[in-house]
Amino acid sequence: MKNTVLLLLFISVANTLIAQKYSTKNGNIHFEASVPLFEDVDAKNSNTTVILNADTGDIASVAMVKGFKFKVSLMEEHFNENYAESVKYPKTTFVGKILNFKKEGLSEIPRNYTISGTLNFHGVDHKTLTVASIYLKDNTINITGNFIAKPADYNVKIPKMVTKKIAENVNVDYQFILIKS
Repeated sequence: MKNTVLLLLFISVANTLIAQKYSTKNGNIHFEASVPLFEDVDAKNSNTTVILNADTGDIASVAMVKGFKFKVSLMEEHFNENYAESVKYPKTTFVGKILNFKKEGLSEIPRNYTISGTLNFHGVDHKTLTVASIYLKDNTINITGNFIAKPADYNVKIPKMVTKKIAENVNVDYQFILIKS
């Protein structure tokens, strides 16, 4: 019995150590919530950390909210202080799984996969589903996709005087180039 437990423990640890992990510390997330006739509400974050377990399809990401950069510094200040409350909620995270993912099935030809998980923003967890184009190139796994987020789903309050200037649906797109770690 003792030998069986030790063997199972060894196999578990060995699987964890040899798991194929891919990661980046400079993934790109971009969001856009512009409406016609008003100034663009558009920001990019190029310092997103992403980790993929290529054996299981488990994927996770974290981005610092203050890492989102706007063209207009005043808009960035309002975003951090009034909407995202980045001092209180300094990061946004995603934990999920790439459904039916098999690293062996990847090639240089992009293939669409569904990613299901939980996005946390502004202290609120919300189930998120996205379709991503994933392919293998030069021993890197490339993931590109988009989804729509609604500020109301994350308890982000938009003051009445600016509701017409910010879209109800925020278009979020992402691009990650993951290297074996």
